[in-house]
Amino acid sequence: MKIAIVGPGAMGCLFAALLARSKAGHDVWLLDNDGVRARRLMRKGIAIEGLMSCREKVRVTTDAEKIGHSELVIIFTKSYDTLRALNSIDPLLSSDTRVLTLQNGLGNLELITEKVGQKRAVGGATAHGATLLEAGRVKYAGTGETAIGRPGNESSLDLRRIARSFNAAGIVTRISRDIETVIWSKLIINAGINALAAVTRLRNGVLLESPVLRKMMRRTVMEAARVAGRKNIRIKYRDPARKAESVCRATSENICSMLQDVLRGKRTEIDFINGAISGQAKMLGLKAPFNEMLTGLVQGIEKSYHQGGLNEKSD
Repeated sequence: MKIAIVGPGAMGCLFAALLARSKAGHDVWLLDNDGVRARRLMRKGIAIEGLMSCREKVRVTTDAEKIGHSELVIIFTKSYDTLRALNSIDPLLSSDTRVLTLQNGLGNLELITEKVGQKRAVGGATAHGATLLEAGRVKYAGTGETAIGRPGNESSLDLRRIARSFNAAGIVTRISRDIETVIWSKLIINAGINALAAVTRLRNGVLLESPVLRKMMRRTVMEAARVAGRKNIRIKYRDPARKAESVCRATSENICSMLQDVLRGKRTEIDFINGAISGQAKMLGLKAPFNEMLTGLVQGIEKSYHQGGLNEKSD
C-alpha cells in the first residue's frame, strides 16, 4: 500500500517507522512543511527507542507532487494545522484514496469529510504514546489499541484493508461502527490529563500523587462526560474518571503531547480539547468550569512565551 503521512511529529514518525519496517512492503512517505527538517530526515532516517529500537529509512519531501496519488493519507499534524494540511494534499488524492485522522481533539474528521467526502474520510484514535526527542528521534512510550471507522459508522473493504496493514505492522487495530464514541472517549481522557500536565509540568503518573490534582482530573473528566451524554454520545467507559487515572498509571513516565508543546514553547491543542468541551457545554446550557479554567490557564502559558516574565525588582 502507498501511504503518505502528513506531519513528522512524534506520532507521525512512529507510524511511518512501524509501517516502513512491516514485511508487507508498504511504500511510505512523509510530507513535511519544513525543508531543513525534511532533508535531515531523508539523510538520517527515523530512530525509535524505548519499547523498541530501530532506525528506518523513509522517503520525505515538502512537495506532495513528488509523492503523487496515495492509497492512504494519514493526517498527524496538530489540530490547528489540519486545514493547512488538507490544502496541501490535493496531489495525493484520487478516487481510491482514503484520508485518515488519528489526531487529538474535535473537528478534524469533520474537516476531512468536507474536503474529500464521507466515502473517503476515515476517523480514528490511537492509544500509542510517543515523545519527540528531536527531529526524527522518537521515544516509543506506550502501546495500545488503534480504532478506525467512517462517518455513518459503516464497515467496508477499504477499512478492513487499512486495519490489516496496521496489524501487520504491529499496530493493533480494530474497526469501529461508532467512531464518534471512539473519538469522544479519547477526548475525555485527554481532557483530564493533558492540560493538568501542561500547567503543572508533571509527568502523567505524578499527577496522581497529589489529592488536589487527582480531584481536579476527576472533575474535568466528568464535566466532559456530561457534555457527551447531553449530545447522546456513548462513552466506552463506565467510570471515565477512573479510566483517566488508569491511563495515568499505565503511562506514568510519559510526557504528554501538550506538556511537550509547553516545554518547547509551542502552541498547544488546548482549544480543540478542553476548549472544545467548554464551548460545547455552553451551547448545551451546561457548566464546565474546570475545563474552562484549564483552557484559560494553558492559553495564558502560551501567551507567556511572547510576553516574558516579570524581571523587575520590587522595592
